Amino acid sequence: MREEDQAPEEENEELYEHHRIVADAGQKPLRVDKFLGNLLANTSRNKIQQAAAAGNIRVNDQKVKSNYKVKPEDVVQVVLSYPPREVELVPQDIPIPIVHQDKDVIVVHKPPGMVVHPGYGNYDGTLVNALLYQFQNLPGLNQERPGLVHRLDRDTSGIMVIAANEHAMAHLANQFFERTTERTYWAVVWGNVEEESGTIIGNIGRSPKNRKIYQVYPDGDQGKHAVTHYRVLERLGYVTLVECKLETGRTHQIRVHMKYIGHTLFNDKEYGGDKILKGTTFTKYKQFVENCFDICPRQALHAKTLGFEHPKSGERLSFDSELPDDMKALVEKWRNYSHFKGQ
Repeated sequence: MREEDQAPEEENEELYEHHRIVADAGQKPLRVDKFLGNLLANTSRNKIQQAAAAGNIRVNDQKVKSNYKVKPEDVVQVVLSYPPREVELVPQDIPIPIVHQDKDVIVVHKPPGMVVHPGYGNYDGTLVNALLYQFQNLPGLNQERPGLVHRLDRDTSGIMVIAANEHAMAHLANQFFERTTERTYWAVVWGNVEEESGTIIGNIGRSPKNRKIYQVYPDGDQGKHAVTHYRVLERLGYVTLVECKLETGRTHQIRVHMKYIGHTLFNDKEYGGDKILKGTTFTKYKQFVENCFDICPRQALHAKTLGFEHPKSGERLSFDSELPDDMKALVEKWRNYSHFKGQ
């Protein structure tokens, strides 16, 4: 075979698909490097641009440059010369507060900052790794999420229930699907929530501009039906401590719904709550708020209570958890500030 008839060396190399994302039907034109940067955790835009330059970014099976504009329903792939890392479920001795345990269910208090299950960019140190160290026979061990019937965001703390066997897993999963569980969350939100209580109704779906976050589609033409009930627990001047009760369980539901009504969660970086949204511009106040961010370096959201039917006995169980230390300190600091200012 003549040299010019041979395919280029890189075309002979086997490539492995690491990511495959189908753009939403409502996707607005967006550079592919920004599109992937919004979606892929722990991946810089510079690395994505390098991957595009190396021919590792494909759209509809064609190589594209980093300035390619992603359009609705485009199939975007990241392909590399090595296979994706397999998610290995390794038991790890990580202390997890056990609230309740029997032969069917395990109720835990997830600390803030802990990812629930292994996945891209988080291969260990998760709640699942910790559970496998203490419980060797969780249902679904051949899958990535053994025992899990619901989740909490990495930076949300609080009560979670884990299934201890297959029967319990099916029974609990059905309760979450049928919305017969009862869940309340406590959150510190920006602003003085005027109404003592209220209900937020609005479809929630991914943002077409940033696939890491979600938004409300008030016309109901996109997203999934979502309902959040809230009530004020304590007014703290420029922030408010609220209780939220979920009627549905959509991803980021409380974070998205509270932002939608103008009360973004305090220090919620993904939704803009890590900026001073209410209050003065004085230097002393700015320093106070920055100190509050340091005290609670995450969105101020805690899964306070969880109620469900025991999968074997049928008994209605309800569990409550204290606010973690960071949110306690945050509330106390704002309480002292508001009293000092006479708000």
